[in-house]
Amino acid sequence: MAYSLNPVLGYTIFYVRDVAKSVDFYAKAFGYNVRRLDESHRWGELESGQTTIAFTPKNQRETDDLTGEVQLPKSHTHRPPMELCFIYSDVDAAFKRAVENGAVAVSQPEDKKEWGQRVGYVRDIDGMMVRMGSYVGS
Repeated sequence: MAYSLNPVLGYTIFYVRDVAKSVDFYAKAFGYNVRRLDESHRWGELESGQTTIAFTPKNQRETDDLTGEVQLPKSHTHRPPMELCFIYSDVDAAFKRAVENGAVAVSQPEDKKEWGQRVGYVRDIDGMMVRMGSYVGS
């Protein structure tokens, strides 16, 4: 039997304090459409092309028992060991929308000539770092 060893990234999952609030925040701040929010509010999804952005509670017995507890940065001077990057044709307008809808501004958009991208940074309502950028070289 032949197996495919070319995986597709299916989900990026965020462990959050309140799934419904995070789904609503991402829809308003970053412009995503909600695909699903289950009735228990323990799982939510946003439409994002081929990869789904998903949310689930940060503390849950099933996952904590299997993989350990979620560890959050100790303060806003620390950041998680990953960031999410959303690409926009108008980074400045997207950044403004995000901040107006509750994102915390970290760094205003600026041109990064080293790699040819306009980039700004915000934190979401759970402290996750979100890069808002243009396509590289555009």
